[in-house]
Amino acid sequence: MLPPALQHDLARFERALLQLADTLSLDLSQFEADHIALRCNQNTTAAQWKETLLTLGVLISENQINGRPICFFSLNEKITVGPLSIDCIELPWPGQRFYPNEGWEHVELVLAGSPETLHARALACLSDSALASPRITLKFSQPGSDKERLPNPTLAVSDGTVTIKFHPYSIREVIAREQE
Repeated sequence: MLPPALQHDLARFERALLQLADTLSLDLSQFEADHIALRCNQNTTAAQWKETLLTLGVLISENQINGRPICFFSLNEKITVGPLSIDCIELPWPGQRFYPNEGWEHVELVLAGSPETLHARALACLSDSALASPRITLKFSQPGSDKERLPNPTLAVSDGTVTIKFHPYSIREVIAREQE
């Protein structure tokens, strides 16, 4: 399904994701995996990946978010990452940040509920020892597009290698509301 380079990197990502989940005492099987995201440093790489992803699924959104194009693809076949089964890929064009590894970077999980309480609900999923670890970073943000109608705050938890992000809504819900 995936091209060999992305398939190989998916194995690296899966190992790192499962290690992060273990550090966080987070049982990934208890969550709905909304989508998985790629990161690259060159516009040409993003364009090549876009062409490849168009052969594996359908482009469901292409939008300017935080000043750069971001595409979302609904896949014809799901990707399995540990206990997660994922049928949506996020492909952002490069921004200002340089990524030491071009490939899979994060997975996003839905914690349904009020956007106002997302931060507290997501923190409650994490162990106290993980939150005290100097290796773990937390970033609370409110990404947005010009068309966004649903507030979709994010809590990103990272060990510097991979990231798990929590949202109150699925990306498909956000996209559907944008198209109304």
